Amino acid sequence: MALTVTAVLAGCADDPVASGANSNTIKVGILHSLSGTMAISEVTVRDAELLAIEEINNSGGVLGKKIEPVVEDGASDWPTFAEKAQKLISQDKVATVFGGWTSASRKAMLPVFERNKALLWYPVQYEGLESSPYIFYTGATTNQQIVPALDYLKQQGKKRVFLVGSDYVFPRTANKIIKAYAAANGMQILGEEYTPLGHTEYSTVVNKLQQAKPDAVFNTLNGDSNVAFFKQLRSAGITAATMPTVSVSVAEEEVVGIGPDNVAGHLVAWNYYQTTAGPANDKFVKAFKAKYGATKVTSDPMEAGYNAVYLWAEAVKKAGKTDVEAVKKAAGGIVIDAPEGKVTVDGENQHVYKTARIGLIQPDGQIKEVWNSGQPIKPDPYLKGYSWATGLS
Repeated sequence: MALTVTAVLAGCADDPVASGANSNTIKVGILHSLSGTMAISEVTVRDAELLAIEEINNSGGVLGKKIEPVVEDGASDWPTFAEKAQKLISQDKVATVFGGWTSASRKAMLPVFERNKALLWYPVQYEGLESSPYIFYTGATTNQQIVPALDYLKQQGKKRVFLVGSDYVFPRTANKIIKAYAAANGMQILGEEYTPLGHTEYSTVVNKLQQAKPDAVFNTLNGDSNVAFFKQLRSAGITAATMPTVSVSVAEEEVVGIGPDNVAGHLVAWNYYQTTAGPANDKFVKAFKAKYGATKVTSDPMEAGYNAVYLWAEAVKKAGKTDVEAVKKAAGGIVIDAPEGKVTVDGENQHVYKTARIGLIQPDGQIKEVWNSGQPIKPDPYLKGYSWATGLS
């Protein structure tokens, strides 16, 4: 039976490893970009994780102890993420870390967690082709987001696609996968353009889109570059009606920053929207707005970060201690009724089962679901279930 994310997580076991035998708290790290180009996306993921911690503490804590967050700023700089991760592990002695957004930040942190045999909960969709024994991935992997988005475009007859992305590991790897899919599914890639994170001049890219006239644009830009990109698309007269864009890193929070007028009618692919129906989501949205303001929105990465805290807490409760190896062993098979629906931890690859959802951005900034996978999809980070993906990893 699935546990709700509001379940009482108190217990009576004691684990001296996490924060000292005499401590009444368990320290955990929160590591996101609170400044720089990625702050537009990551600040509210931190907020959602802190909300989950507050809720768990109000329900009695974990193993009879309160969770004590130690918050650090990755500053949109990948070496800083690695440095702060090491600090949280070695100086703050945290039991686990919740953090990251870009794949570059995760790749920078991965060797730190593996070297220290410490545990990271990573909350954002990513390009797959990875499975670390010291990372739990609570965002979507490729077969839960990018592949369903391509399937949707194909079903809609959008077979001539132009790729636009930020110049780092996630967009480049995602586009490698997209090109392999296209080759096997009768789709044509008309162009592929990359710009640095934080880039704001898109006139050249817009000109190339106008010349190519694709059926759709597949957008893997991250951070505040999306603000400039969509504003300049609109200024050039490119609309969702004439050239729809499907984005995999633009959620409700980014829509606010971009401005709904500039992005309404375009598509996004995620596993959760603020409009996702269900009592667990109603409660999450209400709690988030009560804590941070009535005008605040919720989004997929925020929800995945929120879920991560609850999944870790349930694994600790099941293990009876915060020891990393014990928590990893206990996590497999844990199910929660999350705001997005039922979420189950796959113990083999430490990803989670997730329902894929395609959404249409509305004029009010909310996202209307137009398609979903019907049930949670088993995570397949290496795309072993797809013959066209052979040789990608």
